[in-house]
Amino acid sequence: MSNRSTGQLLPKLLLGTVALLLLAGTAVAQQEVVSFDPVETKIDFTLSDVLHTVHGTFKLKNGIIRFDPKTGAASGALVVDGTSGDSGNKSRDKKMNRDILESAKYPEIVFIPQHVSGSVPSQGTSQVNVLGIFRIHGSEHPLTLTVPLSIHGNQVGANMQFVVPYQAWGLKNPSTFILRVSDKVQINITVNGHLTLQQASLGK
Repeated sequence: MSNRSTGQLLPKLLLGTVALLLLAGTAVAQQEVVSFDPVETKIDFTLSDVLHTVHGTFKLKNGIIRFDPKTGAASGALVVDGTSGDSGNKSRDKKMNRDILESAKYPEIVFIPQHVSGSVPSQGTSQVNVLGIFRIHGSEHPLTLTVPLSIHGNQVGANMQFVVPYQAWGLKNPSTFILRVSDKVQINITVNGHLTLQQASLGK
């Protein structure tokens, strides 16, 4: 074989080798997927006023988080049924849905994860930060959740506590000239789910 032929063939061989390596890397790339069980998920809210504290619950419609343990890139969503608010007082809940959340127009409250920082163990406990977008009442707001994790087998448990400054985010404050309530609401979410591995393209 002439030197010219060898010179033409070598770049093609190198390109072919690089392509095979990239394909091989794509084939073994994996992302971790956590699917949350709505039945096993509890969402509590607390709203304080000068006389007493209102406690209530919401229901999770569905939830899934996908993340790359190498890069921390995340996707998916936790979707809460905005019409399911229950404080134990039907009149108060009707007003909350009609005048505050406007749940007929905005039926879902959603957290969209974008990045997970911190170490997620194969088993045991840890704490991670999940950066994402909180969507409520038609508006989106950046939110970082500090999440203690517990992983046993393929079972995942987590607890998230955060404050929603609902008035600053454009929702009405239900205070009257007689009764004054806080302009922030405390949220506590306890979730249980299942962890699986899923092949993913390195380009995604």
